[in-house]
Amino acid sequence: MFRKKKRPGAEISSSGLADISFLLLLFFLVTTTIDIDTGIDLVLPPWVENAEQVQVKSENIANLLVNEVGDVLLDEKIIGIPQIKPEIISRIKANPKLIISYKTVRDTPYSIYITVMDQLKLAYQDLRDEYAREKFGVTTDQANDEQIQEIRKAIPQRISLAEPTQAEG
Repeated sequence: MFRKKKRPGAEISSSGLADISFLLLLFFLVTTTIDIDTGIDLVLPPWVENAEQVQVKSENIANLLVNEVGDVLLDEKIIGIPQIKPEIISRIKANPKLIISYKTVRDTPYSIYITVMDQLKLAYQDLRDEYAREKFGVTTDQANDEQIQEIRKAIPQRISLAEPTQAEG
């Protein structure tokens, strides 16, 4: 009778496997976005050698302290976080030379630190917007570069960040 011929087993060519792997790798590298933490948007003044020490009158300083529990004290009186912005606005209107000394303890939650800092910046933004509307009839985001410089000069942001301390107790 007839004998069946033995056929070699079917083989899959692996010559294109390296090309396909390389293309997949390249695809994922190109399409993947990497989230970069930018940190706090805070511009520090340039370092000045042999800077002159200036004495500031105590009535020109507002002490803002946040403890490890998240309680906010403004000149040793407890204040809620939503009340910071209107209180700072009224104090700056009463005393344009006011400096806010912002201090925390080391165990203060980072989210509360940022929330309080945002309230301080919003207070200055509202004051600058008010000044821009009165002076130029526009808000600060609609002002040109020259107007923005004048607004910043008229209402400088005076926030002093103090070094965190250990919690007492």
